[in-house]
Amino acid sequence: MTLHLKDLDPAALREAFAERGLPAYRADQVAGWVYGRGVEDPAQMTDLPASLRDELGTDLVLRALEPEAFEHSVDGTVKGALRTADDRIVEAVVIPEEERTTLCVSTQVGCPLACSFCATGALGFGRNLHTREIIDQVCRMREGLPPGRTLTNVVFMGMGEPLLNLPEVIPAIRTLLHPRGFAMAPRRVTVSTAGVVPKIRELLEAVPVNLAVSLHAARDEVRDVLVPINKRYPLAELLDTLRSLPRLSRRHPVFFEYTLMEGVNDDPEDARRLVRLLRGIPSKLNLIPMNPHTDAPYRPPAPEVASRFMGELVRGGLTTTLRRSRGGDIDAACGQLAARGRAAGRFTGRAVASQGERGTAEAPS
Repeated sequence: MTLHLKDLDPAALREAFAERGLPAYRADQVAGWVYGRGVEDPAQMTDLPASLRDELGTDLVLRALEPEAFEHSVDGTVKGALRTADDRIVEAVVIPEEERTTLCVSTQVGCPLACSFCATGALGFGRNLHTREIIDQVCRMREGLPPGRTLTNVVFMGMGEPLLNLPEVIPAIRTLLHPRGFAMAPRRVTVSTAGVVPKIRELLEAVPVNLAVSLHAARDEVRDVLVPINKRYPLAELLDTLRSLPRLSRRHPVFFEYTLMEGVNDDPEDARRLVRLLRGIPSKLNLIPMNPHTDAPYRPPAPEVASRFMGELVRGGLTTTLRRSRGGDIDAACGQLAARGRAAGRFTGRAVASQGERGTAEAPS
């Protein structure tokens, strides 16, 4: 029976091997080759018996995505367009910085949340990604890193809403964190949501990751337009849920994302309202000037407007960062993922997208 290795975290892989009558430690060896060394050909796993290598070569599926194209920004950002077995395109982005290298992964083909400022909306919604397709974004993008670079952070901020695909996202996170997987520290993995309130606690009870929330507005009437899921889970319900989370602290804050759009949500009163809304929630707020694209009617504010907005937040006591845009020249910046020129026409309708955000969410390094 064919086994998709990357659908299973290393602990589940041990169980799968045992069910096949194989020693569990052989699963550890295979996981070490795949995740630790980047080797995906069983024939090259030289500490396995030849008979097992032959068996795995027949029954084990190790790749879920194939590179379609890579684009390189002048600032070093790399965007990968990766093709699934059923001929869909997903995009992942590597963001190199001085002290970290962050990978932004997708969790859905398209997205059903209809956020009005995100280019992913041009795709509509295709389907949820399998765990193996989420993990393979890490494997495929890792292969293209410059010599001496290693992935230090993973953010679930690409195409799609992660909390609408938790049955596939949680096992992927477990592989990222597992000592025989990618062995990442929990503080280096961040999951972003547009506000799927009932799933927030489920995520954090399953895996100890950073939580980012795409806020983008301080008033329900504005957020209803920018992030339509707000009509179902308005700001008061979202923020009350966050206040009730037991593990939040200054060491483990919520990372709020706020995309600044000219004349929409950039008034100083919006900033003062944000200060009042977030009071009592251990948090860090990332301001993101809108990255223009052809699918959205919004523009970024003038730099002095963004600076004034940030000043109001800081005076109000909020820890705030004004994020520098990365990868805009290759449509890899926040809100720009749309697989342009590769997936056009692949989906029908306009069940448009969620945040599709790039960046580190200012997670601890």
